[in-house]
Amino acid sequence: MLKRTKGEKVFAVFNGLILSAIGLACVIPIWHCICASFSDPLALSAHRGLTLYPLGNVTLKGYEQCFKNQDLIRGYANTLLYLVTGTAFGVTLTVMAGYGLSRKLLWGRVIALFITFTMMFNGGIIPTYMVVRNLGMLDTRWAIVLPTAVSVFNIMVTRTSFAAIPEGMLEAAHIDGAGHLRVLWSVVLPVSKSILAVITLFYAVQIWNSWFHTAIYVSDRKLYPLQIILREIVLQSTATNLDGAEANEVNVIQVLIKYCVIMISIVPMMVIYPFVQRYFVSGVMIGSIKG
Repeated sequence: MLKRTKGEKVFAVFNGLILSAIGLACVIPIWHCICASFSDPLALSAHRGLTLYPLGNVTLKGYEQCFKNQDLIRGYANTLLYLVTGTAFGVTLTVMAGYGLSRKLLWGRVIALFITFTMMFNGGIIPTYMVVRNLGMLDTRWAIVLPTAVSVFNIMVTRTSFAAIPEGMLEAAHIDGAGHLRVLWSVVLPVSKSILAVITLFYAVQIWNSWFHTAIYVSDRKLYPLQIILREIVLQSTATNLDGAEANEVNVIQVLIKYCVIMISIVPMMVIYPFVQRYFVSGVMIGSIKG
């Protein structure tokens, strides 16, 4: 093994300190929410600042109240539906577009130029709303899934990854009589598991956290995803429409429920990430190769 220089040692120390600080900045808010969600409502309401341990007696009262809320249960089910449908739809379109653009064809390069242009310029909120309205998608599930179904960034990353596959493998499949769909399914996808895991995670996180388009296009509460319900609960926890003891009692329980809903909303992504993390780094690096 090569002996490290003093400069490399200093860099390693500072690199470790900076990454540790960034890691703590990410972990501490989550730990705060975990502790607060199991805290006593009265103690939590009276506490100010960071919570590093459950306050008062450990209780599940907040989670009990959350799962009694029918809007929350419906929102959770809607989000899971949008997650599965939107991710499958987005990954399928991204893979097909990435494969087509990765082939060394003149029209593919022209189309790639137009697609890349949309990363810097778009029509804006009002024209997009008019398109969704004219297509008859307002107050439907399609208004949540279709307008953000494809990410240009994901297409470009997938295209770069597919372009790195040796051309000889694809030519051999074509010589054996395989069409483009067969080549994509039997040759390209089996050697592209890393990039598939990356774009699947990107789409899943995007859909799970999405609420803005729902707030614009949907007014039917039965179609609301979890994030809209969470937004309402957070806003309600800061409202003071009631007076006296009644207002105090409502505010106390709403503060606890706010933290419980936050935990309910982030747990699925925290559970999924460790299973795709091993593909994440390699997939991003493969997709970043310029060729």
